[in-house]
Amino acid sequence: MEKIRNEHIAWIDLLRIIACLFVLLSHSCDPFVAQGNNNYLAFLSGTFWGSFVRPCVPLFVMMSGVLLLPIKLEMSTFYSRRIKRIIIPLVFWSFALPILYYLYFNIGGTTTNLNIVKEEHTLAATLTKFYTFIFNFNYDVTPLWYLYMLIGLYFIMPIISSWLENAKQKDIKRFLWIWGISLFLPYIKFVAPALGYAGVYGNMGLLGICDWNPNGTFYYASGFIGYLVLAFYLVKFPLQWSMKKTLSIAIPLFLAGYTITSVGFVLMQKYYPTVPANLEIVWYFTGINVFMMTYAVFIVVQKIRINVSPMLTKIASLTFGIYLCHFFFLQLSFDFIIENIGFPPFLKIPILAISTFCITYPIVWVLSKFSLTRSLVM
Repeated sequence: MEKIRNEHIAWIDLLRIIACLFVLLSHSCDPFVAQGNNNYLAFLSGTFWGSFVRPCVPLFVMMSGVLLLPIKLEMSTFYSRRIKRIIIPLVFWSFALPILYYLYFNIGGTTTNLNIVKEEHTLAATLTKFYTFIFNFNYDVTPLWYLYMLIGLYFIMPIISSWLENAKQKDIKRFLWIWGISLFLPYIKFVAPALGYAGVYGNMGLLGICDWNPNGTFYYASGFIGYLVLAFYLVKFPLQWSMKKTLSIAIPLFLAGYTITSVGFVLMQKYYPTVPANLEIVWYFTGINVFMMTYAVFIVVQKIRINVSPMLTKIASLTFGIYLCHFFFLQLSFDFIIENIGFPPFLKIPILAISTFCITYPIVWVLSKFSLTRSLVM
């Protein structure tokens, strides 16, 4: 397994950069999607860009599966090394980003971003964020939701690692098929009321989920764990396809997933504009349509044979730090750059993503150069 990883590190670097750019594009869509019917062109632009980059987070999870599985360390050692790498930046940025937002909005900062409520950035609100992050993320650190989830994956990885290393190919495929069924659950939950399902005592959960039990039938075989297993499977049992065959399958698969995602999001806005939960269904990272897009991107990049490049590796090594801090600097880019140019929304979104990358990259690069700050971004 180590040999495979070393041979393929270049494509992993490329995939990491793609996933990072997808994240920047995804969050660049937020202020445009939020305008809804008030500016339908902006909404559509945000929808079509945002739908295109939905594989961003699943790709990051799959890279963890490629690079970390199977685990050769003792469980305690693995937890110590991996979770410490998450906790330190989680704590730091949970303090730093609210401080930056407070300073920005209380020392002359203005914004037209419809997601921003200035009252959420008072001194009292900011101080509250300094300790409530132990319960969950807040708006200022929205991208850090991923770190909470990633810690959960780290908890389970040593447990599934031994099974994956010794399991037969057909057994791993069986698990992936079970996980694949769970990818339809958001849509089943959506249509169930139309078929007469009224929930259990007001709770609309499925397959055993109710107010006293949040863990339904597929709870333990659903979610992001499937992307970990899928990545391990695709590296241990790589597809024996030529690039031509890979593209002939991946491109239609991606386009089908993208069509479902983008058109579905528009239809949800049209028919369920007041139900945010329904609006987001087609954007769920663990939905079948996003899986189709993610799988397509992964198998294509996995087929690319490129030489290890110091520049590519360096950029890839900084993507974690860019992910951690980009949200605030994206806000600045929106307020000071995007709102002052006359381009149509469809062009403003990639410009916003690129400008955010250009701002955050040197910041993260500087932080990575010092031993005291390196752990905050790498």
